[in-house]
Amino acid sequence: MIFHIVKRADWEAALAQSAYEPPSLQTEGFIHCSTQSQVSGTAARFFAGQPHLLLLTIDEQRLTAPLKWEHPAYDRHDLLFPHIYGPLNIEAVVEVVSLDQS
Repeated sequence: MIFHIVKRADWEAALAQSAYEPPSLQTEGFIHCSTQSQVSGTAARFFAGQPHLLLLTIDEQRLTAPLKWEHPAYDRHDLLFPHIYGPLNIEAVVEVVSLDQS
C-alpha cells in the first residue's frame, strides 16, 4: 500500500469525476505519494498546520497509471518515494481517513 495526503475538498471533487488529478500532475508530471513510514514526515514537511486533510490508502495493484519509485528532489537521496504518473483512479483508493487533529 502507498499513501497520499489530500485536502478534503479536492478529494470530494475527485469523487465526482472518478479520478484525482492534483496540480502536481500538470506541473511535475506525477502525483506525490509516500510509504507508511514516510507519511508523518511528509505531513510535517508539506502540510503542517493545514486543516481538513485526508490520508488516502492506495492499493498500487489497482492503479491504472504507472507507478515509479524515485528519489526526492530534496535532502536525503537514499530514500525512494512512490510517484503515480497519471490520474489516480478512485477504485485504487481502499481507505480514506481524516488527518485533522481536532
